[in-house]
Amino acid sequence: MKITFLGTGTSQGVPVIACQCEVCQSTDPRDKRLRSSVLIEVGDLNIIIDPGPDFRQQMLTYDVRSLNAILITHEHKDHIAGLDDVRAFNWITKKPVDVFAEERVLRAVKNEFAYAFAEHPYPGVPKINLNAIDEHAFKIGQTEIIPIRGMHMNLPVLGFRIGNFSYLTDFNYISDESLSKVRGSEVVVLNGVRKEPHISHYSLGEAVEVIQKINPTQGYITHISHQLGRYAIENPMLPPNIQLSYDGLVVEHS
Repeated sequence: MKITFLGTGTSQGVPVIACQCEVCQSTDPRDKRLRSSVLIEVGDLNIIIDPGPDFRQQMLTYDVRSLNAILITHEHKDHIAGLDDVRAFNWITKKPVDVFAEERVLRAVKNEFAYAFAEHPYPGVPKINLNAIDEHAFKIGQTEIIPIRGMHMNLPVLGFRIGNFSYLTDFNYISDESLSKVRGSEVVVLNGVRKEPHISHYSLGEAVEVIQKINPTQGYITHISHQLGRYAIENPMLPPNIQLSYDGLVVEHS
């Protein structure tokens, strides 16, 4: 399995428009963060989690030439806004792209991209197959996907476990039952937006605590805001088996 972090930023990305803070003004490429998304290459499958507003740029930057499925954690704009750009894959493959999400999220997608689901769609609109999922495991080809329930303030969201890799973003609560589905993962990715408490996301300290409970071989922090601090300063302060992710980071494991 190969995991590529396509984006590791919050809903505004980093740098934030017009911000003059030291993180937004940093020249370190590890402080340049597109909206959070990840590419998972497993067997002959390419799976994207969360096609946010930077989807087109991410596909071009990382030379993604095929796409088998998209998993969506929840319906917020920074996690679905790039869906229109699956049109390029439609044109190359001559078939729709499969999207997997909860019923509530699929309704939001249909509302947001109503033109793609019209009775008589305009030529060239994105072609998307909507696949409803719940908290039960499902398969894409021969690859099993295990949804992981969490809460994003008052909004139920899903993370996903694929083999020994678990990706959980926009959480600020996870139950013991859900945590049990993650345990045994070798690689765990969890959101940690900043050091200070946040109303709907784990803080860095909270994320570290949850990862340590899971005890993976390696933990990564994603969905990072400019308020967290510069990568070069903050990353060395983390426990040895936990690090800040950054755009373009590639992780490979069996």
